[in-house]
Amino acid sequence: MSDTPHVTGASPRARRPARRRRRAADNGLAYGFLTPAISCFALFSWYPLVRGVILSFQQVNFVSDPEWVGFANFSAIFHDPLFWTAWWNTVKFTGIALAFGYVVPFFLAVVVNEMRHLKGYFRVAVYLPVMLPPLVVVLLWQYFYDPGNGLFNTVLRGLHLPESQWTQSPRMAMVSLVLVSTWANMGTATIMYLAALQNIPGELYEAAELEGANVWQRLWYVTIPHMRFILAVLLMLQIVATMQVFIEPFQLTGTTNPDTITVMVLIYRYAFTVNHDFGMAAAMSVLLFVVLGAFSMAYIRLISREGTRA
Repeated sequence: MSDTPHVTGASPRARRPARRRRRAADNGLAYGFLTPAISCFALFSWYPLVRGVILSFQQVNFVSDPEWVGFANFSAIFHDPLFWTAWWNTVKFTGIALAFGYVVPFFLAVVVNEMRHLKGYFRVAVYLPVMLPPLVVVLLWQYFYDPGNGLFNTVLRGLHLPESQWTQSPRMAMVSLVLVSTWANMGTATIMYLAALQNIPGELYEAAELEGANVWQRLWYVTIPHMRFILAVLLMLQIVATMQVFIEPFQLTGTTNPDTITVMVLIYRYAFTVNHDFGMAAAMSVLLFVVLGAFSMAYIRLISREGTRA
């Protein structure tokens, strides 16, 4: 009690150093708490990124000493026919995956949201595949696609329909991979759509019904405008995720199938199977990083613009 009159009665010039010392102490404490997290982030995220860029300008096989080769790695992969095949397959996979994994979960969420009974059960059923490890999912679908005694061909035989080679067929291979990826990841998108649907005021649907709007008009004029932000965010996230597809083509069709080889599989092929050239693999990774960085910047700008509006 005796110090209070002395502090409150001090002049502004006398209180300024104390305020600076308190602010410096607070900042020091904050940086102290942040240092372990920043150190881990720098060690496991920034250092590999910088190291990968350096490797892209070197000839590296981890047996002999690295040799600087300038842009030779980039030139080599641009002249590799598999480079363009891998990018085309990646774009094709992304396009088909968006058609299945972006649109279907939206309508599934609308249907589940309209259900009056067993809504919780269907939420769990939709999200269940997300909890399975990716390798388990691929091995499960590998059994489904087995051309001999697989589940799908057994069903087709029972229905007296022609069997399919699934992952071995040039016409069906890419679609087969997309179905695996969509089934495994559809639950996350559906749950996010459901959360956004439940934030739409019910009065808007009641007003639309009074105006005589049918189901599709309520969907077009009420649901989609109010979910515009989450639709844009999920579109960006799914593009970034599907362009990095690896385990499905790697496990189901291997690294040599030109019908399903993707950019990530080609990176693996450069580094570990054919060339054993980590410089070319790093150069390919840098190109993929640039493309995904453009989509990530668009995603960050979208989030920032929505945060400014809020």
